[in-house]
Amino acid sequence: MLRSTLAQQGTPVYSVAWGPDSEKVLYTAGKQLIIKPLQPNAKVSQWKAHDGIILKVDWNSVNDLILSAGEDCKYKVWDSYGRLLYNSQPHEHPITSVAWAPDGEIFAVGSFNTLRLCDKTGWSYALEKPNTGSIFNIAWSIDGTQIAGACGNGHVVFAHVVEQRWEWKNFQVTLTKRRTMQVRNVLNDAVDLLEFRDRVIKASLNYAHLVVSTSLQCYVFSTKNWNTPLIFDLKEGTVSLILQAERHFLLVDGGGIYLYSYEGRFISSPKFPGMRTDILNAQTVSLSNDTIAIKDKADEKIIFLFEASTGKPLGDGKSLSHKNEILEIALDQKGLTNDRKVAFIDKNRDLYITSVKRFGKEEQIIKLGTMVHTLAWCDSCNILCGLQDTRFTVWYYPNTVYVDRDILPKTLYEKDASEYSKNPHIVSFVGNQVTIRRADGSLVHISISPYPAILQEYVSSSKWEDAVRLCRFVKEQTMWACLAAMALANRDMTTAEIAYAAIGEIDKVQYINSIKDLPSKESKMAHILMFSGNIQEAEIVLLQAGLVYQAIQININLYNWERALELAVKYKTHVDTVLAYRQKFLETFGKHETNKRYLQYAEGLEIDWEKINAKIEMEITKERERSSSKSIGLKH
Repeated sequence: MLRSTLAQQGTPVYSVAWGPDSEKVLYTAGKQLIIKPLQPNAKVSQWKAHDGIILKVDWNSVNDLILSAGEDCKYKVWDSYGRLLYNSQPHEHPITSVAWAPDGEIFAVGSFNTLRLCDKTGWSYALEKPNTGSIFNIAWSIDGTQIAGACGNGHVVFAHVVEQRWEWKNFQVTLTKRRTMQVRNVLNDAVDLLEFRDRVIKASLNYAHLVVSTSLQCYVFSTKNWNTPLIFDLKEGTVSLILQAERHFLLVDGGGIYLYSYEGRFISSPKFPGMRTDILNAQTVSLSNDTIAIKDKADEKIIFLFEASTGKPLGDGKSLSHKNEILEIALDQKGLTNDRKVAFIDKNRDLYITSVKRFGKEEQIIKLGTMVHTLAWCDSCNILCGLQDTRFTVWYYPNTVYVDRDILPKTLYEKDASEYSKNPHIVSFVGNQVTIRRADGSLVHISISPYPAILQEYVSSSKWEDAVRLCRFVKEQTMWACLAAMALANRDMTTAEIAYAAIGEIDKVQYINSIKDLPSKESKMAHILMFSGNIQEAEIVLLQAGLVYQAIQININLYNWERALELAVKYKTHVDTVLAYRQKFLETFGKHETNKRYLQYAEGLEIDWEKINAKIEMEITKERERSSSKSIGLKH
């Protein structure tokens, strides 16, 4: 029984496909592609896609990309807005079929006596010439390992995806047959053959482990020993994604998300409302030693954060929310859990970074760069790299944005990336080696300086003298700038002073010197927070320590007059001090008081600078005595 007519065309509709959210339908009309939303009165998208009649379309739910094939002998890849991402060379015959693999990483193309396997970015992995006539339809198996093609000569052609490759450091793993892998160690040319009982569906090689899922089991190999894998049975056969961290790995299948240790022990299974595991991929899930981050598909502005060990939501259970839709997420891999950061790219191609720990206070989401197409964290230290417009950029110490944003440009390494052509993608960032796949499928390797990673190691072990020695040896601005930010983040003011002096930030050196001379620990802490731009936090530190005058004084120094008076009135102290400084400030600029609150409190109040200075002196003496009595108490 017909429910409704979606659209009526004057030309035949040769192909139709559902959109990823099942709220839109894509169909063909001659040379045009049309996206029709199911809601009434919603805007219909339509564009000319081919120079001949379009014979076949497909729309993938994981990567949201559209495939089209036409009588102009070309196949094309589009995004859901109708922007062309890839345009093939003309073939000898019309393209009669296209189909995405379920995970959206590869697709198959059928033509007359032709079957082609392509990457999602368009370039071709393999070309077969079966003697079958035109292949009119292609269907993938649910696990994405096999395809079946309906042929013009009345046959059905079957094909298996083989020869996939995985690389990590000096190891190269190739799937030679459906149930056989070959491991080559390029250092000594040693070759191992790995045989499996069932066909291989997914594999991942990283952090000295190879994880392989077959249709029934999961195998975990250590790169130190290929002969004795750890094997455990899978709940559901079709694993669609494997992600690895140093301590554990993540499996995603149709039933859920499962975290296992490399010993094969089940750790946790995070869940959230409306979870759809079939549409998760490496861009929308990220794993580190202590955290799992998952982008929500229902509301793409939200990232869910989970504790790896328990699978429970992190912190106070709040998810991370951004103002725009998020495209790609990545967690840093090293350091303490409390310092864990997540970097993400949003719809406008802006790169942001924020802290994963969220207790009550709203964490800042800070912009790191614009026009970023792809990103990756280093596996052995917290260095971030990305392809930014026509530049390859490395953020040697992304934490700088929280400490001293002014010196962030000095902590970057940039090189021209125009040689990588259009739409390159970062495949991996292992040690100091970045691997980039160009639009034509070729791999390019870039080596970055090993010194920032060594510097981070020294700092994490509090070897400040070694860190300074390293910077003096390397003699690079970027190293000194990274050290300055690291020292400030770890409250080591002596090293910070040396590093800031080396990059010529004299005003900051003077400020650090003035911090060193402050009488109490709380005052020092507050001024370090002010240095990083956290003025509210600095004020809270002083008020909690009972240093009300110092809290008022920092507001006066920042010309934050309203707040200074508010504190003075609230704590019933130093109202005359605030009024005196305000009067002095106005006299300097030859202006009169217009603020009603200040006029109200100034009525009948004599300003006596001698008295005020004596009071200030008394406050400073009191603070000195307090800190010295504290240190004496500690010695006892």
